[in-house]
Amino acid sequence: MSRFFNTTGPCNPERHYMLPAHERLVGAHLDRYIKNQLYWVLHAPRQTGKTTFLQSWMHEINSGGEGVACYVSVERCQGFPDANDSIPAICRAIEDFAGKELPPDQVPTYQAMESSSQLSSMLSAWAEQVAPKPLIILFDEVDTLQDQAMISFLRQLRSGFAARGIGKFPVSVALVGMRDLRDYLIQSKDGVALNPGSPFNIKQSSATLSNFSREDVFNLAAQHSGETGQQFEPAGLELVYELTRGQPWLVNALLQKCAWEIVPEETRATVTVEHIRQAKELLIKERAVHLDSLAERLRDPKVRRIVETILVGKNDPMMAEGNDFVLCMDLGLVAIIDGVPQIANPIYREIIVRVLSQGMQYAIPVPEWRWQKDDGALDYAALFAEFQAFWRRNSDAWESKMEYVEAFPHLLVMAFLQRVINGGGRIEREYAAGRGRVDLAVEWRGVWAVIEIKLVHPQDSLETTIEEGLKQTARYRDTVGAKEAWLIVFDRRDKSRTLPWEQRLSTRVADSINVVTC
Repeated sequence: MSRFFNTTGPCNPERHYMLPAHERLVGAHLDRYIKNQLYWVLHAPRQTGKTTFLQSWMHEINSGGEGVACYVSVERCQGFPDANDSIPAICRAIEDFAGKELPPDQVPTYQAMESSSQLSSMLSAWAEQVAPKPLIILFDEVDTLQDQAMISFLRQLRSGFAARGIGKFPVSVALVGMRDLRDYLIQSKDGVALNPGSPFNIKQSSATLSNFSREDVFNLAAQHSGETGQQFEPAGLELVYELTRGQPWLVNALLQKCAWEIVPEETRATVTVEHIRQAKELLIKERAVHLDSLAERLRDPKVRRIVETILVGKNDPMMAEGNDFVLCMDLGLVAIIDGVPQIANPIYREIIVRVLSQGMQYAIPVPEWRWQKDDGALDYAALFAEFQAFWRRNSDAWESKMEYVEAFPHLLVMAFLQRVINGGGRIEREYAAGRGRVDLAVEWRGVWAVIEIKLVHPQDSLETTIEEGLKQTARYRDTVGAKEAWLIVFDRRDKSRTLPWEQRLSTRVADSINVVTC
């Protein structure tokens, strides 16, 4: 069976093109963890290769005779906040995973007992069972444990830590999940927050997995080319990296889309830049499981606070303070690029906007007005005149239903554009914290136009905002090489909302840029 680009579950070198995950470890010291009997944490976003690495390292340890290593996922214990339910489930998981990977004489036996000591007793007995080899356990999905389940799990590991050693207790334990241990928000049943160090203060270090580098993307694609003869344009692979910023699942998904659907590998036809763009659009429209779960996170108020700040380009010095920002970083949703908090990659950036504006897009009627010129070009003047009429009729009622209230004007403009352009052109979006705007580059039949969206800051005037926006739009127009440029300014200040609509809505041209106010 030929190998392929994998997007489901851990990678297997016999079935999948893959790169050594351990080469992307940052902050890990694998040679020390067993030799010096250390406990450690590995955290990284979903679909970055954590499980692939853990299972690969387990097989390496076991085949090399360094010790007895076992991978154990505790995901089945999700939703069991009570330790009396979760600890027995964890012990069952240990028995099940060991039974799949280890010889019968090295598999521990589940024994029912008081949950407060059941896990530590099982681990002590297991360490004695496999002696004279050291026992190493790799616990995956640890951050799915909640409340007292998490507390009991960590405390029972700590209770055996001091006595750890061959025949006594696991010499090394890895706790693996999306979040670093210091960020687990655990509370006792009475609601009193625990000292973060009290349940588990024995961690040696925290490590993470980086995304693919540009070179990694080329090397992964080269495996496919070497086995099938199908080539990828270098510019196409550059685009893969730019669209994904090396996020492993996205890289594999784009390459798989091309090799299986857009340019079937059997044809050995070369994959081009345009094929990569088509693959990106298919991924976004299909909303595969990974992207769908990411989109679901947008409903979380903690995530919404950070994403909305970035989406509207707000300059908020408190945004990076506290656990909300750390959560978004740990989820892989946000990254600091060139010193600026941004959505982690262009595909996520597109997914976020489409998810948040999808309901509005469906509610916007099919355009019956004339939105194309006689030569087939997009008639932006007609489009934004219709948008102003739509804004006048619907903005107040729609805003009251929005979760992302501050970003509502930006999202409605983009929903309106998507309703018209969908399938016939494309929109490139730029937004980041502190920019104070959203930049859109719209391609229609090979012709580019730029659209900049700004909100009037409470401390600024409408004219000051327009003056600043004209300079920013001109720079963006010149960068893109666009034929048309539009600046859309929303004045949502309380005093402006009391003005008649005839004063709030206007269109004019300034410095060869079309200015629309709403």
